Amino acid sequence: MDRIDCVVIGAGVVGLAVARKLAMLGREVFVVERHAAIGMETSSRNSEVIHAGLYYPTGSHKASLCVAGRDALYRYCDEHGVPFRRCGKLIVATSAAQHAALSAIHVQARANGCAEVTAIDAAQAQSLEPALACTAALWSPNTGIIDSHAYMTALQGDAERAGAQLAFGTSVAAGSAGRDGIVLRMRTDEGNAEFLVDTVINCAGLWAPRLAASIEGLSAATLPAAYFAKGNYYSLSAKAPFSRLIYPVPEPGGLGVHLTLDLGGQARFGPDVEWLDVHGESIDYQVDPKRADRFYREIRNYWPDLPDDALQPGYSGVRPKITRPGEPAADFLFASHGCPGYLGLYGIESPGLTASLAIADHVADVLARR
Repeated sequence: MDRIDCVVIGAGVVGLAVARKLAMLGREVFVVERHAAIGMETSSRNSEVIHAGLYYPTGSHKASLCVAGRDALYRYCDEHGVPFRRCGKLIVATSAAQHAALSAIHVQARANGCAEVTAIDAAQAQSLEPALACTAALWSPNTGIIDSHAYMTALQGDAERAGAQLAFGTSVAAGSAGRDGIVLRMRTDEGNAEFLVDTVINCAGLWAPRLAASIEGLSAATLPAAYFAKGNYYSLSAKAPFSRLIYPVPEPGGLGVHLTLDLGGQARFGPDVEWLDVHGESIDYQVDPKRADRFYREIRNYWPDLPDDALQPGYSGVRPKITRPGEPAADFLFASHGCPGYLGLYGIESPGLTASLAIADHVADVLARR
């Protein structure tokens, strides 16, 4: 049986960042990805926002890794020519009843080290975005947008130049952890194979909990459950009268139906929260046109002049949750389940893209301490 130093499972943005980091540290790294290309699930189905780190509980992985990852990501984009724009965003209250929640976000942002976030009144917000309707707002100048595909391609190039190898069309069927390492049974179109691996990093995103459950020898009692929260996006058929991102006060399960822009200035709205019951390995990513009614209602709270029939079904993504509906969102989870050669990354939803470089640093630190 061939022996491998390190296998990273999943070639999404986090898996690629981890593979790059470990390869640059001199590890022998193989990345296995069941799809035919990089980033074909969560990493290619999100809002492509570089988050500033405002919302997350102080001291959590989400808070610290988002802020560190944000700064690292802006530097990386500058150095590697990855398209991005630090456009900023407005978090808006649309009634006096939301002012307390907006103030709480401001307090949380400052506690997380985002001292640049400022509270502004309705007139100041409308001087920035005349089409906006609000009663108060927070201005976050360090929020931005990125070409996520260009970013992942750059990560892949770095990883491969450092010696990492990527195997597409390859899935992990099962595994077993023992004293000598972890045996992974791989499935490809050309047949099956087994490898003895010293270090396994599970970056399988939506499927990370299920994959962990297929590896014998991990502590079953410590494995997280998987939950799936679909987020639907609608695109605007005309050019939007906004140059910054517009976010409402957050809602349970997500950040509300917000307005984001791509690098060409095209507006899209979303995501909403649609909990899925997923039993197999396939997800229906189609956007139901009937969900548009709610989008119109929520968007018109902060953009009352949104024209009728202006929204078109766009795309959807699924958040890899590890808490069920109605529970507070979990922090990023890094767990070995009693096996020193294994590290699982779970619940890496937003701000996973923003935090990806910092997540990779954290993974390297965890492995070094072992």
